[in-house]
Amino acid sequence: MTSDLALPIADEALAGRLLGRMAVVEEALAGHVQSRAPFVTAAASHLMEAGGKRFRPLLVLLAAETGDRAGSDEVITAACVVELTHLASLYHEDVMDEADLRRGAVSANARWDNHVAILTGDFLFSKSSELTAELGADAVRIQARTFTRLVEGQIMETVEPGPDEDALAHYLDVVAGKTGSLLATSALYGARFGGASREVEQALTSYGEIVGSAFQLSDDILDIASESDESGKTPGTDLREGVPTLPVLMARASTDPADARLLELLALDLGDDDLHAEALDLLRKHPAMDEARAYVLARAAEAKALLAALPDGPVRTALESFADVVAVRTT
Repeated sequence: MTSDLALPIADEALAGRLLGRMAVVEEALAGHVQSRAPFVTAAASHLMEAGGKRFRPLLVLLAAETGDRAGSDEVITAACVVELTHLASLYHEDVMDEADLRRGAVSANARWDNHVAILTGDFLFSKSSELTAELGADAVRIQARTFTRLVEGQIMETVEPGPDEDALAHYLDVVAGKTGSLLATSALYGARFGGASREVEQALTSYGEIVGSAFQLSDDILDIASESDESGKTPGTDLREGVPTLPVLMARASTDPADARLLELLALDLGDDDLHAEALDLLRKHPAMDEARAYVLARAAEAKALLAALPDGPVRTALESFADVVAVRTT
């Protein structure tokens, strides 16, 4: 029953409710990306139709199950808001990264051009804002704060940390803004519009922030550790492009003389295939990989500990599974 969901849910009744509501969300999303101009509709539908795990709207629906209004129209609207916001950010991110592919499909900037991709992202942000307004002033305030953090994170990703600034701390702050903020809002929206108590709402907001950050950090580990056939991504893509990730930053902190060659490689342009392959091999064998995995697992455990505010039952179990899947995912 859970095969169409992004995480395993043992309770069949809960899984059935979530599958039904996700179908409603998908149908609503297809309507929300419509424009009076067919070209705009095609561009705005492009990434949505490419698929994706829909972690954010699923978290809205799951968090809503902690209240007594889980099936409300407001919950569905909130689920659409977070997914449209996420999709919009992907259009802009692909332009910044000069990406050719997204979710296995040609990116919007590659299919059309950067102008179309940027403006399509703006269109989707505007659509998410329209929907947020339907949820009331508090939702607008939350969305604006989330958008601020998301954009700040994207900007700070392009800025090198200062000479006296801890590079890892800088990166974790970027991740919290770029990824953690929207997962936090997903959980907050679900709890609030689902009718949960303030205590549960606060716990789930913190939970979402941590799980969101762990999602990106596990992606960092995948970039180094995965094989193409198991993850669907080319190993070492971030490494080749010089993007600082959790394992790389942890390896750079090494003072072991035995790591001299790896540190030398990490300071070079790894566009050369041989140098890239050598760096990838050394990094895979480095203790930084286990250190990074341990860090992400600890963050997942921290997130799960916050769920003590929820009663035992299938919803809490599913949220625990959500944290586990994010921490140890292979795709």
